Amino acid sequence: MIGTAAVFGVAAAALGMVLTPGPNMMYLVSRTVSQGRGAGLVSLTGVAAGFGVYLAAATAGITTVFAVVPGLYLALKLAGAAYLLWLAWQAVRPGGVSVFSPSTLPADPTRRLFTMGLVTNLLNPKIAIMYMALIPQFVAPERGQVWLQSLCLGAVQIVVALTVNALIVLGAGGISTFLTGRPLWLRAQRWVTGSMLGAIAVLVATDRTRPTPV
Repeated sequence: MIGTAAVFGVAAAALGMVLTPGPNMMYLVSRTVSQGRGAGLVSLTGVAAGFGVYLAAATAGITTVFAVVPGLYLALKLAGAAYLLWLAWQAVRPGGVSVFSPSTLPADPTRRLFTMGLVTNLLNPKIAIMYMALIPQFVAPERGQVWLQSLCLGAVQIVVALTVNALIVLGAGGISTFLTGRPLWLRAQRWVTGSMLGAIAVLVATDRTRPTPV
């Protein structure tokens, strides 16, 4: 039903997105470093639920709404770019702290960890663009039911994203320990993260891709 090229295309795009710093990665790492792997994995379940919301919305045809009313998509995109710029500033500002720095954040209960993971993902502009503009481009109406293709391709993105994020959660503690005694490395990590977030914000704001009805 869905072509091999479409599967690999979505998987490659999903891998590229999940490996670049963004709200999901920053939240999962900071929560794991401050509260442990268990908290990070619970937060990841909230992120997974957010993916499910986007997948359900895309399958139900919400991209058609954005295609018909492009102003809504533009507002979402610009708001997401502004959010990424704010995250970039938080990373590089004087006195900023690396997400890998041990912190004294209060321990959140399971329900809040799940909720914050969900909300963080729903507000992630990279994921919105993935589902509203990128995945629909790999749907081929001649191959059969459009909604089912959208569902399958979204599932590919979710598997890739959750696998990589789980590995990040499991490795965050070790990375934090490695960087703790190396302040120059922590500073470099902050600037690399901030620069990448800023670059992604510019790309999001200037991207001319439009939602494709599926």
